[in-house]
Amino acid sequence: MYKFLIDTCVWLDVAKDSSMHPILSVIEELIKLKKMSLIVPRCVLDEFERNRERVAQESNQSLKSVMGRVRDTIDKFGDEATKQIAIDHINNVNFKLPFLGEKSTEILPRIEAILKAAEIIESSESIRLRAIQRAIDKKAPFHRNKNSINDAIIFESYVECMKDVNGAKTKFAFVTRNKLDFSQPAGNENSPHPDLADAFTKGKSTYSINLPQALYKIGPRLIEELMVEFEDWALFFEERSYSEITEAEAELELKIWYNRHQVRAEKIDDGRITIIDKEDVKDPYSPKYILKDIWEGAKESARKVEEKYGKENLQWNDFEWGMLNGKLSALRWVMGNDWDNLDT
Repeated sequence: MYKFLIDTCVWLDVAKDSSMHPILSVIEELIKLKKMSLIVPRCVLDEFERNRERVAQESNQSLKSVMGRVRDTIDKFGDEATKQIAIDHINNVNFKLPFLGEKSTEILPRIEAILKAAEIIESSESIRLRAIQRAIDKKAPFHRNKNSINDAIIFESYVECMKDVNGAKTKFAFVTRNKLDFSQPAGNENSPHPDLADAFTKGKSTYSINLPQALYKIGPRLIEELMVEFEDWALFFEERSYSEITEAEAELELKIWYNRHQVRAEKIDDGRITIIDKEDVKDPYSPKYILKDIWEGAKESARKVEEKYGKENLQWNDFEWGMLNGKLSALRWVMGNDWDNLDT
C-alpha cells in the first residue's frame, strides 16, 4: 500500500489541465483497488475549497486572451499565402476552450469527493509546534523569507503520518509542484530541499514534483494499463474541431439547397412556377415566378453540387431527409444560431 500526500497545487493543476484528467481516473481506480490511499492535511482540503471557484472561472480565460491576440497579429502581419491555415488552427483551439473549461468544472467535484473521503489529518499541537520551529530556525519551507506556515504544516503532517504507521509494506510519497519551497535550489528540483531530506528514505518515502511519475512507483505495468484504458476512453469522446463542424455544416447546407432546387425544378416543369425575364417582373416576391438569369445560375450551381457529391448521393427518403435537416439545425445551434435555422 502506498500513502500519497498530494499538495493542493497539484490537485489544482489536475483540474485546470485537461491532459491530466485521465490521471484522476487512475487515482480513483487505485484507491478502489486498495493500491493507494491519500493523506490529506486539513489545510490542503481548505486551500482546495478556497481556490476551486477561481479555477472554474479562470480555467481557460488567460489562454483565450492570448489566442485572441495571436490571431489578430497573424491576421495583420501574416503571410497572405499561409496565414489562413494558422487562423484556422487558432479558430479550432478557440472553439474547444469552452469545452475545456467545462471539463475543469466537472472535474472539481470529483477531486473534492476524493479528498473528503481520504484520511484527513488535523493540525495537532505537535504538528503546529514543529512548523513554528521551522519558521524560527528559517528552515525550508521558510528559507525564502515568506509566510509558509501552511506549507510547513503540510510537510509536518506527512512526517506525522509516517511516524504513526509501522510496517515495511506501507510506503509513502510526497507530491508537490511547489518547487521553490520544497525542492533543492535550481538544477536539482527533483530532490527535496536539504532541510527536508530526512523525511525521504530510499524504499520508504519518496519526493516527487511529477504526479504521473510518482504513481508509477506503485507498479509501472498496472499504471500503464490504467492510463491506456482511461486515455482511450477520453479520446473516444474528443470534441470535433471548429473546421470539422463548419465543413459538415457547409456540406449539409449544399445538399439541402440542392433538394430544394430539385423541388423548384419540378414546379417549373408542371407549370406551378413560371420563368420570366427581368422586364416582365410584376411581383418580385411572388413564389409563382423566377427570373430567368437567377434560374440559369441555380442550374449551374446544382451541376457543381452533382459533380462534387455524385448525383446518386443526392437522393433521400423521408427519414434520411429529416435526419439531414436535423443535423444542420443541430450544428448551427452549436455554432451560436437559433434552433431550426435551416436557411440555404
